[in-house]
Amino acid sequence: MDNRLPYYMKYPMPMIYDDDRLERRDYDYVKSVYPDTAKRLLPFIEEECDRLEYEGSMMYDEYPDRLALRLMCRRIYEQAKDGEENPGDWLKDLIEVMAYQELLRRRREHRCVRKKLYY
Repeated sequence: MDNRLPYYMKYPMPMIYDDDRLERRDYDYVKSVYPDTAKRLLPFIEEECDRLEYEGSMMYDEYPDRLALRLMCRRIYEQAKDGEENPGDWLKDLIEVMAYQELLRRRREHRCVRKKLYY
């Protein structure tokens, strides 16, 4: 009797490493179908998040300070409002939603990287 297992059942680990790549590809695709206004805002949001991406940043606090988040969004708004025809509350709201989404994505990636380093 032959008790050998097929290759894919013996070594299932390579499938684990595809998750990061697939998530990144999905995220990049979703960014590509953003509306034009959101595409114009994205560089400002990513730049601000890049500026906050360091160990000990408020971005990685368990509960980020609401005032600090609002100030971050206000800085983005001040940079982005010049390129818009009629900026208003709708632009502030869009910036907040997009900035919080970007923060969540970066926090998740940060947690995954730390988990891989410690395990």
